[in-house]
Amino acid sequence: MKAGILEDVNRLRFSTVAEPVLSPGDMLLKVEAATVCGTDIRILRGKKTAGIRYPSILGHEFAGTVVDTGGHAQFKAGQAVCVCPQFACGHCEYCIRGAENLCRNLTAMGYEIDGAFAEYVRIPARGVAAGNVFAMPEGLSFETAALAEPLACVMNGQELVGVKMGDVVVILGAGPIGILHVKLARFSGARRIIVSEPNKLRREAALREGADIVIDPGADDLIARVREASDGLGADVAICAIGVPSLANDAIRLVRHRGRVSLFAGFSKGVQAEIDVNAIHYNELVVTGSFGLTRLHFERALQLIASGHLKLNSLLTHRFGLAEIEKALAVAEQGSAIKVAIV
Repeated sequence: MKAGILEDVNRLRFSTVAEPVLSPGDMLLKVEAATVCGTDIRILRGKKTAGIRYPSILGHEFAGTVVDTGGHAQFKAGQAVCVCPQFACGHCEYCIRGAENLCRNLTAMGYEIDGAFAEYVRIPARGVAAGNVFAMPEGLSFETAALAEPLACVMNGQELVGVKMGDVVVILGAGPIGILHVKLARFSGARRIIVSEPNKLRREAALREGADIVIDPGADDLIARVREASDGLGADVAICAIGVPSLANDAIRLVRHRGRVSLFAGFSKGVQAEIDVNAIHYNELVVTGSFGLTRLHFERALQLIASGHLKLNSLLTHRFGLAEIEKALAVAEQGSAIKVAIV
């Protein structure tokens, strides 16, 4: 089969590899669409290495059709499905406490398991048996269904930081994840959404997708603008949607007393950020991280997209064939796209 092979840091090429070898219970999917995540770029550039192998196949946001059910009677050949790509063990301390995204034995598609930047992808038997494969709702395109994974991650982050009705929310970064944060915060009833983003095209996209105010942090006083838009108090919530270390302190300065900060985006390996602990202490701030998703988040995200209440098609700005995988990742990295799909 054809696939995008990650051969080493900064080296990914379109090539021919053997089709996946199935063990008993494994499911085989024909990949119909996969979307590019910022993490795929970080892996390619060597900035994220946990769980990464060389050679391997990236791609964890995807949807496809069943080729081989692996003997799972609830599915049939030709059925359209999408996959929650993180597989938890179900019995460690964190799984038992409902935090399967923090499972001590977590494995994931596009990391320890070859992912979806390929014609076919193997879903391990334990993932199918655990309920990680979801039937696609009727009327949903494969490209849009692939966005259930990043939306589920954003749901997890906003649940942890407590975005709620009436909040003033500041989002730092208007890439694909930042814009998903905009859309979900609006859906959750935020009264004012402010986005800080240096890229003009992405500021414009954030406005189209529901932001009330967009700010170029290189040309304007971000703190002053946020205070002005929040009755002089500061935002209720600040979300770091891009992994730039200096933004952690920016977020802390942007929220009111007893405000909440989400360090949503991952930082590159080895990167440290200085944190103003006095501001956290004296202002009684809540600072939280966010990692990945659970099957419940994935199910809710898929249902929300299928309901039509949260429309995501406009985020899919660029489409490429699998043979153009290198170009697709380059376009995703350079910032002219919002979400890139490989179809």
